Amino acid sequence: MEIQNKATSLWGNFFKVTKVQIRTFHMTWFAFFAAFFAWFGIAPLMIIVRDELDLTKSQVGWSIIASVSVTVFARFFIGWLCDRIGPRLAYTGLLMVGAFPVAGIALANSFESFLFFRLLIGIIGASFVITQYHTTVMFAPNVVGTANATSAGWGNLGGGVTQIVMPLIFAGLVILFASVSGVEVTDINDAPAEIKAMAWRASMIAVGVVIFFVGIAYYFMTQDAPDGSFKELRAQGKLPPKTKVTGEYFKALKDYRVWVLFLIYGACFGIELTVNNTAALYFYDYFDVGLVAAGAIAASFGLMNIFARTLGGIFGDNFGQLWGLKGRAFWLFIVLLGEGIALMIFSQMSVLFLAIPMLIVFSLFTQMAEGATYSVVPFINKKALGAVAGVVGAGGNAGAVAAGFLFKGEMEWNDVFFTIGVVVAIASFLTFFLKFSPEQEAEEKALFEKASLNELQLKADRANEALEASAQIIADYNASHEKQV
Repeated sequence: MEIQNKATSLWGNFFKVTKVQIRTFHMTWFAFFAAFFAWFGIAPLMIIVRDELDLTKSQVGWSIIASVSVTVFARFFIGWLCDRIGPRLAYTGLLMVGAFPVAGIALANSFESFLFFRLLIGIIGASFVITQYHTTVMFAPNVVGTANATSAGWGNLGGGVTQIVMPLIFAGLVILFASVSGVEVTDINDAPAEIKAMAWRASMIAVGVVIFFVGIAYYFMTQDAPDGSFKELRAQGKLPPKTKVTGEYFKALKDYRVWVLFLIYGACFGIELTVNNTAALYFYDYFDVGLVAAGAIAASFGLMNIFARTLGGIFGDNFGQLWGLKGRAFWLFIVLLGEGIALMIFSQMSVLFLAIPMLIVFSLFTQMAEGATYSVVPFINKKALGAVAGVVGAGGNAGAVAAGFLFKGEMEWNDVFFTIGVVVAIASFLTFFLKFSPEQEAEEKALFEKASLNELQLKADRANEALEASAQIIADYNASHEKQV
């Protein structure tokens, strides 16, 4: 059964939040932004945490692994949950529950307790799956790649913004707590250790409170599908019953293409997660820059999401229009190969003014590859959308876990980045295993053309309305002018 009344345009209705599809789009990216910000909120402060808790290089590596490992399992589960209860309840519950470990990390006073909370915080990374699921059920085939890529990309911005904002929040709280304590601070790096400890802990508590209320807002401002909640649609016979969800889930797991995309997403989103966790420390240790500067440089990687992932989705839709589903897969090959090459070059940069531009180029290809991946995902198995989105999303975190082990060893971090770049370049050739039957190609082509025609009709209707309004204005003017004469 196909969900009806999906939006055939994103940009044309971008500010029409009275339309449930557009309002849901904006809530999905904002909720994911808040979740991503909270997920990696501690990363730019690791320089402070490392000193306070006296963490070794290996322990920092374990904290990187912990932050992304539990997300693998959470994403497997959340996709199934979306198919059963709908994305609205799933997102609300995830954010409200996830807020507690985000704030709870303020209680950490040892490596073990810090690792425990870092592990639990990883569950909010499952928010990505719900974001992609919700935009997929709201948008038609001609624009679904763009909608998925944009909502995820703008959500991923949280990973870049947190690199800038969290050090600033930390610095502000250091000054505030120092002032309250009667301590004069001219440089936050020279502030007393207890003041800095209070500041980073308070920063994380504030973030936890914010995502708790975002979860509540999501419940009241969205609905599961264009025509209502999953519960209502099932009662009307417009969706399969809950009893079939688990069966379709396991059927999807038997499709080899799901696991190919699992590996591919590990080679792009997994690497983005790894860079979010390591970039600030990398530039701090290898290029001799300060805390705020290191955070700002690391932020440039994440901030590319404002348009880079969207480009991946837009070109995915365009390649799909020209060459069908195989065109979407070929575009994914191009950007994934570009990512691997760019990362290898970045790893060899030894001066700051060359490293930063290459970081940005690498970021561009990485995020376009992510958008390209989820321009393919909606077409693998529509009956088990949650399963496919969840498994592929879990692949991103599995890739981050695998990469994380390299950072806890004795290898220099620039050599680690080069090794990862080689692996990504090799992984790009997996896209040639993404095959679609002639029947599916024909079916999706028909659906794409139908959605495109609907969009053209809407544009024509809007143009006619504008012409009629203009004609009425002219007629009114002429009538008024005649009276005056």
